[in-house]
Amino acid sequence: MIGALAALLLGAGALAAPAEARPQDDVRPLLDDGLAKTPPMGFNNWNSTHCRADFNEAMVKGIADIFVERGLKDAGYEYVNLDDCWALPERNADGKLVPDPVRFPNGIKAVADYVHSKGLKFGIYTSAGTKTCNTAGFPGALGHEESDAQQFADWGVDYLKYDNCNNQGVDAKQRYTKMRDALKATGRPIVYSICEWGENKPWEWAKDVGHLWRTTGDISDNWSSMLGIMKQNLPLSQYSGPGHWNDPDMLEVGNGGMTDTEYRTHFSMWSIMAAPLLIGSDLRKADETTFDILGNKEVIAVDQDPLGKQGEVLSSEGGRWVVGKEMADGSRAVTLFNETDQPQHIATSAKELGLPAADAYTLRDLWQHKSFNTAGTIAATVPAHGTAMYRVSADGDWASHPPAVEAGIDTTPYVEGGRPTETTTTVVNHGRTAAREVKAALSGPEGWQVKAATSSTAPALPSGGKLRTKWSVSAPAGAQQGAHELTLRSSYKSPKGDQVSAELTGRAYVVQAPPDGSTHASDLTWLSATNGWGPVEKDTSVGEDEAGDGSPITIGGTTYAKGLGAHAVSEIVYYTGKQCSAVTAKVGLDDEKADKGTVAFEVWADDKKAAATDTLTNAMPAQDLTADVTGATTVRLVVTDGGDGVDSDHADWAEAKLSC
Repeated sequence: MIGALAALLLGAGALAAPAEARPQDDVRPLLDDGLAKTPPMGFNNWNSTHCRADFNEAMVKGIADIFVERGLKDAGYEYVNLDDCWALPERNADGKLVPDPVRFPNGIKAVADYVHSKGLKFGIYTSAGTKTCNTAGFPGALGHEESDAQQFADWGVDYLKYDNCNNQGVDAKQRYTKMRDALKATGRPIVYSICEWGENKPWEWAKDVGHLWRTTGDISDNWSSMLGIMKQNLPLSQYSGPGHWNDPDMLEVGNGGMTDTEYRTHFSMWSIMAAPLLIGSDLRKADETTFDILGNKEVIAVDQDPLGKQGEVLSSEGGRWVVGKEMADGSRAVTLFNETDQPQHIATSAKELGLPAADAYTLRDLWQHKSFNTAGTIAATVPAHGTAMYRVSADGDWASHPPAVEAGIDTTPYVEGGRPTETTTTVVNHGRTAAREVKAALSGPEGWQVKAATSSTAPALPSGGKLRTKWSVSAPAGAQQGAHELTLRSSYKSPKGDQVSAELTGRAYVVQAPPDGSTHASDLTWLSATNGWGPVEKDTSVGEDEAGDGSPITIGGTTYAKGLGAHAVSEIVYYTGKQCSAVTAKVGLDDEKADKGTVAFEVWADDKKAAATDTLTNAMPAQDLTADVTGATTVRLVVTDGGDGVDSDHADWAEAKLSC
């Protein structure tokens, strides 16, 4: 009776309370329809085909076939999604969307039916504007939400990607909420992907609107783009969970613009971030390595873990990233990610990952598919741009596995042809049990001489024990400048006598001493260069596509004959061999992007930031930048995105010079 009276009084109070003006969305129910309880997995054609003629019915059916035949369906991939250019440029007389009869002669429903016949699901694309994003301008859904949603439902659509082009300035939340309600009204369960590019911080409001939302601009198939997007998405872990996911855009794995090592990093980091896994490569042309990466069920299990946690950054000092993720079974997943251009020792511990105290732990390497025991340290020497990925458990099975042993090349040799230099390797036992008959062997390319200057073997390494070896490394006279592979092979026996071996690929650089005097950077050979869009250009602005497609460098109305054209996020590395004292440049955003773009410039002397600008805009004239690089072996010229994404970030290092 008391409970009933309290409820009655509360109800009466609610009725008597004065009316308040509240946003319409505040009284609508949360989006809790049981869809996307784990991040969606599937395929989208855009990254590999855009609007090319081979984006058609045959391709879509072929992808569905490959999902089944190559085991991707069994690995968890289920959505086969169309992107832009599937429709005709105009609606019909009834205001309905019309599939392109050349691309889809049997209509969209026939394609959806075929995908469904394979036990898969089907997705489609449109924009929350009057036109889609393609320059041809296909019909968008703004003002046609109910009609288009019903048409999609009638076709059997299971997934809608809703883009943001030509939105006429209408409030984003209003546009995306209206389509949410239109989809719901059809009665068909449709996963709703908000492709708003993170412009209005959808992670703060879209949980009640869509099942996933883009947190960034579009990805492109290069290291800099993938890295920048990853960094934007990582801090948003608190907003992600079952039924509502941060989406850092589709996978580029297999499209050819990155190395296999970089693609493994891409897949590892998307998985630990609980990101949707939408394949963006044309699987009809994919090689075996691409299928191996995309089909790694142990990595996929981290992405699809039912607890739905997005991994959190535990550390990132010096480009050495540790990202940990709590799993539903009490274990922890962890990635050790190396952002830099050199192999790096990266470490964490079971305690830092949040695991309970234990005598030892089982360490499962998710790329090697092997298990080890560790006393608590989780560490690896990670190749440049690489990622080691583990699952760590406090279980009783650790003693059945061999000890976890790390082998690494401690320093990167810079070799002038015909002159030996020294490097050091270290093998360390992180396991609880001993490693026996430990050996290390270092080798270089054909014609190189690599000799051990100290012992490269040890009869045993107890827990925490180390084997350090000094090596003399020399390249033949006339060896080509640039990066060359060094391979470190280590082997040992477990207490049970099992033979364990591992191989690490590092780098040595054949270099030439910098010339005396003041030299334009564009006249020197760099060690490496990464760029947000297109290649770094010499003496022109960046053109974003092919080498040589830039324009004269122009900042604040002044044109410069010499310099470097880059696009955030970028890094250009030069060998200075401790012979240089200063870097000077006039830096700024190129005029070709009018009033768009924000960047900041940095000069690094080895691992020390020697100079930096504040965030610069296109309205600013060129800024003078001078850095003291005395004693540095390498100099890095870095451009960051100003903190607001990389759109139009054409950055010029005008008159960049090294004084040596």
